[in-house]
Amino acid sequence: MEIFQQLYNELISFLSINAWLEMFKTNDYSSLKTLDGITSALAPLIPFILIIEIIRAAFYKRFKIAHYKVIFFIYVFNSFIGRFISIAAVAFCIGLLLPYALITTTFTWYWFIYGYIVWELAHFVYHYLGHKVRLFWCLHSTHHAPEQMNLSVTYAHFFLEAPYADVIRTSICILLGVNPPLLFFIMFIDGTWGGFIHVGENILKDGRMGFLNRIILTPSHHRVHHAKNPLYMDTNFCNLLNIWDRVFGTLRQEKENEPPVYGITRNMNAQNFWDVYFGEIAALAKDVIKAPGIKNKLLYIIMAPGWSHTGQHKTASAVKREFLQQQKIDGL
Repeated sequence: MEIFQQLYNELISFLSINAWLEMFKTNDYSSLKTLDGITSALAPLIPFILIIEIIRAAFYKRFKIAHYKVIFFIYVFNSFIGRFISIAAVAFCIGLLLPYALITTTFTWYWFIYGYIVWELAHFVYHYLGHKVRLFWCLHSTHHAPEQMNLSVTYAHFFLEAPYADVIRTSICILLGVNPPLLFFIMFIDGTWGGFIHVGENILKDGRMGFLNRIILTPSHHRVHHAKNPLYMDTNFCNLLNIWDRVFGTLRQEKENEPPVYGITRNMNAQNFWDVYFGEIAALAKDVIKAPGIKNKLLYIIMAPGWSHTGQHKTASAVKREFLQQQKIDGL
């Protein structure tokens, strides 16, 4: 019976309906008058849309187990080894850095705007490093490995990525004065939107969302971010506000004649859990072992994915530059 209880607990945890079950059980809905109660009540939104997405795909005969299988294994694997690490990392950063905050903020609407702009900067920094530093890419690549876009991709992460991401994001936010309650509220909004922008075409065929595409980062922008097309590589690092992508020139719109092709450029088996989860780490280890000298071994770890000690780089920047040059030649 214990195994069924464990499966039940995992299902409830995945669906994020603990708060609803407690309210139904006690017939006490007073928690909905509090911020924590509201955020807990809204937590099932992404799992609910994911279920609708799967049902619609099955109804229109577009459902394929292969699109969800490996991600399911990743979710189960992570649930056993990394559940509390990220929470501990956030708490540690807050406790360590809060006395050194440059300013003091409160939970008000104007500080919320400030806090969200700071959060997006912190998210941009973490996300940019995840694409530009090979070691961090080893943690982030699991999220980019799926070759179809759907809401289950939200759960495809290497178990150490969340702690590393939250250490960077929390540290920047706390040092710039975003107070913890405000930070947790922003994290909730960002996490909910960050899940939604992975929505597949079964739910939202045109991810541009009309006029919103000019104001915020939409599912269309995030589909571009997940694409391995040379034109789209290493773009759209923000999550909701596109301010820092605009500032640093990494904002890219989806083109009608350039549909996103999802996945990563390394030759890999997207249906193999071990390749998806550990493949980039194995590839980095091979490069480090073969590299001549300590300096080159270190550079393989800290330089961008695709960097080579031979000078024959296949980084995203090099691939994109070569692609644009070829387009210019073809245009002539």
